[in-house]
Amino acid sequence: AAVESPRRRASAQWLGAYGLFNAGAVAAADDLNALALQGFEALGDRWGIAASLGRRAVHAHIRGELAGAREDGERSARLFRELGDRWGELQSVSPLALLATIDGDYAEAARLHHEGLRIAEELGLDVEVATRLSGLGRLALLTGEPDRARELHERARRVAAEQGYRFGEIHAEIGLALGARRAGALDEAQARLVRIRDWYAEVSTEAGNALVLAELGFVAEQRGDAATALSTHLDGLTAARATGNPRAVALALEGLAGARSLAGDPESAALLLGAATAARERTGAPLPPAESADVERITRAARTALGTGAFEGAFARGTTLSPDEALAGTNRH
Repeated sequence: AAVESPRRRASAQWLGAYGLFNAGAVAAADDLNALALQGFEALGDRWGIAASLGRRAVHAHIRGELAGAREDGERSARLFRELGDRWGELQSVSPLALLATIDGDYAEAARLHHEGLRIAEELGLDVEVATRLSGLGRLALLTGEPDRARELHERARRVAAEQGYRFGEIHAEIGLALGARRAGALDEAQARLVRIRDWYAEVSTEAGNALVLAELGFVAEQRGDAATALSTHLDGLTAARATGNPRAVALALEGLAGARSLAGDPESAALLLGAATAARERTGAPLPPAESADVERITRAARTALGTGAFEGAFARGTTLSPDEALAGTNRH
């Protein structure tokens, strides 16, 4: 039956968007949330506007629309603060902390996650506690604290499991996989990543799968398996394109560069690295130093094989190309 009350209709649409997102249906969630926002704006419902903007900020981040994510996230947080709604403030933590992390402002990201953790604990929201613990775990990885990162991710996974929050378990598991690969524990990393990939296949989400496939591709490259690395990163590129996120596409290009270099084609590797760098810079979010280990490894290998002059020439050509043009260029080699 149709919902006659405009307020109830907008609320139902927002709740539906929230549920669809957590089930992995990001595009459908985005559409439904847009309808909710329209409804709340027509009503002048500040709480509903804040809630819908917060959801839109998360969606924008997934698509790589960082300016939009920042604008919506900050406006949502401001409205919720004015309303004195602590739960609402908590919803703005994820997009704003992610943006701070992308900017390399780890102190601000940590401040946001700690504040979110305090609010979640005050309100008894264990699902949100798990999310904040995973966020702090990611930061610990980036700031060179692997033991603390593992402990935080393990705590996050336990809390999520106790609540039956499968998405939270997977989020924590990704952090454990990232830490394992950084530590050189490739067997552990692969086992965790394969479990996550299989779960993502069940819920049909490409947003997370692009990262998982990139990580699996890097595992194959680090093992010296060029063929598996290439095929896995190509699958990751398909997933990244489905998200519409240029940063995810750049990650796939960086992975493909590693596979190409390993396969004996350092010129293609340099071209792809240049295109990836340009794609990241166009988003206003170049790769922070703490996340550049893979690119540095691949760059060293390609530069050594090709020679500095030839590498820099191919890299420079790559920066003038779109991802598709760069890929077409490598396919001619």
